[in-house]
Amino acid sequence: MSDQRPIGLLDSGVGGLSVLREVRALLPAENLLYVADQAHLPYGTRDQREIRVYVENITRFLIGQGCKLIVIACNAANAAALHHTRALFPDLPIVGMEPAIKPAAARTRSGVIGVITTQTTYQGALYASVVDRFAQGLRVVTQVCPDLVWLAEQGAPQTEAARAIVANYLAPLQAAGVDQVVLGCTHFPFLLAHLRAVLGEGVEIVDPAPAVARQVRRVLEGRAWLNDSAAQGTAAYFTSGDPQRFAQIAYQLTGEPISAEQLCWQADQLA
Repeated sequence: MSDQRPIGLLDSGVGGLSVLREVRALLPAENLLYVADQAHLPYGTRDQREIRVYVENITRFLIGQGCKLIVIACNAANAAALHHTRALFPDLPIVGMEPAIKPAAARTRSGVIGVITTQTTYQGALYASVVDRFAQGLRVVTQVCPDLVWLAEQGAPQTEAARAIVANYLAPLQAAGVDQVVLGCTHFPFLLAHLRAVLGEGVEIVDPAPAVARQVRRVLEGRAWLNDSAAQGTAAYFTSGDPQRFAQIAYQLTGEPISAEQLCWQADQLA
């Protein structure tokens, strides 16, 4: 039977839209609910305990909306809260993500991999585990790039100032001779044009979002929860910030006109 319950996706802002578009491309019949917790943006510089509270409450909201599966479409949220959230909701399939060190390690020719990410992801045990498991014998050059999150949240402006910020962050990776650059934040795929302009064609940019979409499909197939309708699925958007601003930036990044609803959290939840 076709399961028309929605898939829920959450992020601190617009970054998770890079995951949503891959899920939609792979599973066009699925109905999607997206939550951007822009009142607490960015997650990448927040305390892990704070992030766990935010992710827990957003997950409860998505469960209340009838979601059959949750995607934590935010690297910092995964670093801080993936295991915590799975433990709280053991019967709910939760698809997480980690920096794509494994495919980068398999494809590197120079033996030097670059990772651009946020502070919370870099300091988390999940990141250390991925590097330890998949990058033995390789050099991993990690660059924390908080300003790139804000560039995406501003609609990835095509300005000289934006290009200079990107170039400054990438300079140490280029100097180290990387031939793979792993995007360790879901906001960063929206800066692909800037990244490519700086890195050139000789460096492969690795985005984990397509792999996340494939995992969503595997989980749904395994539970016989796929929506096999011939109709295009719907997508609904929520933000704890300004809905009009979210819709404007989302349109700049994706080219898709959307409308968003505002989530009003109680003071004892996401204050």
